Amino acid sequence: MTTPTALTDGQIQYALQQLPAWSVVDGKLHREFRFKNFVEAFGFMARVALLAEALNHHPEWSNVWNKVVIDLVTHEAGGAISERDVTLAQRIDALV
Repeated sequence: MTTPTALTDGQIQYALQQLPAWSVVDGKLHREFRFKNFVEAFGFMARVALLAEALNHHPEWSNVWNKVVIDLVTHEAGGAISERDVTLAQRIDALV
């Protein structure tokens, strides 16, 4: 597997056009999800965990009751957004 590289600002803006529910917050690809209750939120997190593990690329995230917050950044790319983050965001969106 090759070492990921940081995307340029232009590449990030292009990716955001394909990921309209995502934004960049504090240099990370960011999205918040709300569910009916904690069980649905936790079930979603379990499905994301399986995706992340398959990609060997794990999110920074938090959960409070029905809310899940996901931030994506690639530490191997110097803490910047990389193609790995875009790929994981796309796969997460496919779950919703």
